[in-house]
Amino acid sequence: MTMETNREAEVRGFHEAKWDEPIIFELSRKGERGISIPEVEKEIEEYVGDGVSVLPENMIRKKPPALPEIAQPRVVRHYLRLSQETLGADINVDIGQGTCTMKYNPKINDVLACSPKVTELHPLQNESTVQGALEIMYKLDLFLREISGFSRFTFQPGGGSHAIFTVASIIRAHHELNGEGDKRDEIITTLLSHPSNAAAPAVKGYKMITIYPNEDGLPDIEALKTAVSERTAGLIVTNPEDTAIFNPRIAEFTKIVHEVGGLCAYDQANANGIIGIVRAVDCGFDLGFFNLHKTFSSPHGCGGPAVGAVGVTEKLVDFLPVPIVDFNGEKYYLNYNVPHTIGKVREFYGVFPVALRAYAWIRSLGAEGIKEVARVAVLNNNYVMKKILKEVKGASVSFPKTKHRIEQVRYSWEQLMKDTGVTTEDVIRRMADFGFHLWTSHHPWIVPQPFTIEPTESYSKDELDEYIAALKKVTEEAYKNPKKVKNAPYRSAIHKIDPSPLNDPEKWAITWRAYLKKRKNWDE
Repeated sequence: MTMETNREAEVRGFHEAKWDEPIIFELSRKGERGISIPEVEKEIEEYVGDGVSVLPENMIRKKPPALPEIAQPRVVRHYLRLSQETLGADINVDIGQGTCTMKYNPKINDVLACSPKVTELHPLQNESTVQGALEIMYKLDLFLREISGFSRFTFQPGGGSHAIFTVASIIRAHHELNGEGDKRDEIITTLLSHPSNAAAPAVKGYKMITIYPNEDGLPDIEALKTAVSERTAGLIVTNPEDTAIFNPRIAEFTKIVHEVGGLCAYDQANANGIIGIVRAVDCGFDLGFFNLHKTFSSPHGCGGPAVGAVGVTEKLVDFLPVPIVDFNGEKYYLNYNVPHTIGKVREFYGVFPVALRAYAWIRSLGAEGIKEVARVAVLNNNYVMKKILKEVKGASVSFPKTKHRIEQVRYSWEQLMKDTGVTTEDVIRRMADFGFHLWTSHHPWIVPQPFTIEPTESYSKDELDEYIAALKKVTEEAYKNPKKVKNAPYRSAIHKIDPSPLNDPEKWAITWRAYLKKRKNWDE
């Protein structure tokens, strides 16, 4: 520690590494190798064949794939340099990634998930060789039943949106079995639920009806009464919604939908403030899901791998995707005998390492520990909200008449923008100069100039105070020198960019192959 280091400073110094790093395809050099693959032994080739001729002709490549050719040391340097240009939960206080429940993932659980006993499993292995994995999935199902009140779970869906699609598929299959599949073609959701609550059922072919909030930020129950009819297939809602306001009349909502013959589905993607406290069945829900990569502390993994664990009540068990894991008293097995199954919603049985981490996390905490997670998450969130409203000039909270929030808060920089011209995007870029991330909200913006903070149970008071101090510093700068904030970032890997090309698909590419095709057109 040098004499110049000031450990009393509220906001620590930070400067992100910046590398002029090409993408890996540009680093490729023909003939360069990271590993030499040994020739197949003659005895093996005689036994298994060449591995190609058994494939249908139309599945065989005419030429090898154009993969990067690069030596191991350069691969390692490439990805380490890229890692230095990122911010994430293991580097910074990541409470600004609202709605995503960025919490600490115990490293011992990663050790378990990285064991060869897990990584070397193959989904086509005989059941007798994977009894341990099947037991973990079976018992994780039992744990989630206890937490939610549902009767059975599937771990096939690969995330929250996929889980909602699965939920919509089960709702449709249920009504079709009852001869009402064509008549019941409407799904109801709320404006401040996760956007996938509307998008996924729409992909399934449902007409969507959206309930707007009243002045307190709660879904309007009178609007719901008007919306339901004999055409109602179901209700799919997030509660607490993305404002983290818990609907105290949620049982009335589910009752209203049930009275017209609809099913009720609970989006508990990030249930971090209510696990062990509120059960889905006690609110009247027939089915719903948890995101294991949020609430149950398995890493997000940059959008995957993930698990949207879908649970159902007893009357809907026969519609679950196959297979489900069962136990006959002697062995665990994959049960395909599900009478009205919607079939598979993805390959095999889901992402097992994610399920393993969630299982380990639940086992380590126990029932009381899980309740404590919710209590501390709510405490942290309301502490942050009080401090921001008291100390951070220009910030406000959406729907201020409702004082308490559960796991997160959707704030607004509307006053800051009116006073200084500094927008929420400006604040986000300046926060990166202090090593912090801040998120706005889902689009379209219901709350003007939004930003969303979700402090989970993982963060200490000191860490929360440090994050708030950075927000305070940025807003103080905004009122003294708005240009300084608007021109940020200064110490980040990427400087202020022009977002307009992102609105033109002809100006960007998501794969190397697409880039080469478009580059050829640009050059011509």
